[in-house]
Amino acid sequence: MWKEENNALKRSFSFANFVEAFGFMSQVALLAEKMDHHPNWSNVYNRVDIVLTTHDAGNTVTEKDRALAQAIDRLIK
Repeated sequence: MWKEENNALKRSFSFANFVEAFGFMSQVALLAEKMDHHPNWSNVYNRVDIVLTTHDAGNTVTEKDRALAQAIDRLIK
């Protein structure tokens, strides 16, 4: 579940291993590029942490962040 805190949407994802985590990141990268809205994220082994905020809007949560979060959620369903 996405949490809104400190003017950002945040969520962590866990996978079986690094390959699955990296594959997920590749899918998110394609979505983000298509939407022209790129996440701040990190990956350690099987965990991916994503932070969404709109820099052009003063680092606040906008509809662009919510749309990308929904698109990311559809990848894992």
